Amino acid sequence: MATVSLKGVKKIYDNKVTAVHDFNLEIADKEFIVLVGPSGCGKSTTLRMIAGLEDISEGDLHIGDKRMNDVEPKDRDIAMVFQNYALYPHMTVYENMAFALKLRKMPKDEIDKRVKEAAEILDITQYLERKPKALSGGQRQRVAIGRAIVREPQVFLMDEPLSNLDAKLRNQMRAEIIKLRQRIDTTFIYVTHDQTEAMTLGDRMVIMKDGFIQQIGTPQEVFDHPNNIFVAGFIGMPQMNFFDAKLEKTGDSYTIKCHGATVVPSAEIIAGLKARNVDSMDITLGVRPEHMSFAAGAAENTIKGQVDVSEMMGSEVHLHVNAGGKDVVLRVPTTDLPEEQRGGIPYGTEVYFTFRSDLLHLFNVSTEENLLPLK
Repeated sequence: MATVSLKGVKKIYDNKVTAVHDFNLEIADKEFIVLVGPSGCGKSTTLRMIAGLEDISEGDLHIGDKRMNDVEPKDRDIAMVFQNYALYPHMTVYENMAFALKLRKMPKDEIDKRVKEAAEILDITQYLERKPKALSGGQRQRVAIGRAIVREPQVFLMDEPLSNLDAKLRNQMRAEIIKLRQRIDTTFIYVTHDQTEAMTLGDRMVIMKDGFIQQIGTPQEVFDHPNNIFVAGFIGMPQMNFFDAKLEKTGDSYTIKCHGATVVPSAEIIAGLKARNVDSMDITLGVRPEHMSFAAGAAENTIKGQVDVSEMMGSEVHLHVNAGGKDVVLRVPTTDLPEEQRGGIPYGTEVYFTFRSDLLHLFNVSTEENLLPLK
């Protein structure tokens, strides 16, 4: 069993700065968990506490049935892959991968078997006799992952392992990690600031900010039902648009007033607001760029704006529109545009847009919490 349990875990540094507050998470055996958030949010500190590289100030860490707070890193049966690879430059790839097993006094034939199996999984067999300096960044990262695989740990820890690679290589390595996970079926805890990595790799995501957990859920849950404005703005590319708006309750129904437009939410949203007995109030309305669309002209539910920037992305255009002094982004498939606008829409072009009534996100202005959280 390689379950991991963190209960009330805190990290307080000597100068009384709290880096991680009351961290609670239950990780199932063979689950792939991603800790994601901006720099300084406490995700790497949390990973280092699991690894034993940082002391836990308060709370309990269990791996399997054993409390690990005071257990030495080498005795935790975990393997960690670092951002900077941390390979020994004077050793060959083979020697780097075999080193931890030699320290354990493992038989030579078993070491050889494990190293060659891991090299085959990672497609680095041809590099076993090379030194790290003769390898590319992506090949070095494979070696670092291979060195962790051969130990056959209960838990794999990965701290921003792809951040030193260029965009193309990152995409390749992301796919490699997905394949690797299917082949070596163990528990993964992965740290990244890249939401694309978090969305594509994780069974569940833990979104952090300023040392606090903001939301835990599957990538789809977090995308569809963000707990608060921070999560809504952090997940999704381009990020969600936010509007100052007014939610108005009339009898058993609701409307949203926003930039002069009146939007009627879907029946499901109205039912959710009714069930929570939400009254008329000022709200922050969140709408993803892909859930907005052009309108033919002025209407009760449309907002008028002028095109500021038109970013051609191939299959779609990212359109930055100035609406009442606010930058609003729309993702428009090029197939939805007339031929003459597929290469971009000229600066200053007047456009009207509206929102999908079933994909609106309503946030309390003062608490920034979602008025309709995931049940």
